[in-house]
Amino acid sequence: MKSQRGHSRSSCQEQGIGVKGEEGRAQKLLWVNIDNQQKLATQNLSAGNKVYDERLVSIGGIEYRVWDPFRSKLAAAITKGLETMPIEEGSSVLYLGASTGTTVSHISDIIGKSGIVYGVEVSARVAREFIENVAEKRSNIIPMVADARKPESYGVILSKVDVVYADIAQPDQTQITIQNCHAHLKKGGYLLMVVKSRSIDVTKEPREVFLEETKKLQDAAFTIRQVLKLEPFDKDHAIILAYLPA
Repeated sequence: MKSQRGHSRSSCQEQGIGVKGEEGRAQKLLWVNIDNQQKLATQNLSAGNKVYDERLVSIGGIEYRVWDPFRSKLAAAITKGLETMPIEEGSSVLYLGASTGTTVSHISDIIGKSGIVYGVEVSARVAREFIENVAEKRSNIIPMVADARKPESYGVILSKVDVVYADIAQPDQTQITIQNCHAHLKKGGYLLMVVKSRSIDVTKEPREVFLEETKKLQDAAFTIRQVLKLEPFDKDHAIILAYLPA
């Protein structure tokens, strides 16, 4: 994805990136220049509300939330040069490992009111925070307290989704993700999978783990578009961008 970074712009001016929309419509995802630094920001779907003490900025009378790449692996991937951002206005997204909802909230901003994101979190305690602080304030999020190992249990998903985003630090995370994609990802849909190498095998070099997990996706009929290491934002992490051919 072309980020169009590096422009010299005055404080809080904006540069739209990679999000489709009608001409004249405000961009949902932007690079903004704040104090001479380029930062990601998303149009706040829940105006006035923060999720994790992120900074709010106003551009042309529209409120945006600054997206911290040290708090969100998807923001780190975009900052590092993700070549395609498959999540756009109107997208349907299945999110595995929603946690407290930091990244889910920014996806909610990007897809807008015409999209939907299903957030799966297995921990009831963490899910309660996700629901109270994020999902209850955003109509396009459907939280699910569920085990990602049982994708057949997601009764609320009535049609296949455009994108599966997986951030589940488990040794068999790739197999879990593949099962979810087979159950809920449409043909031609995209997968974004975060790989934490130390959660899979601490005895191997991260690069070796990334190659092995990529091979598993290829064997499951995915086409790999990009494998992107997330350092310095997340040590020993990578994100794999892939799609399921039609």
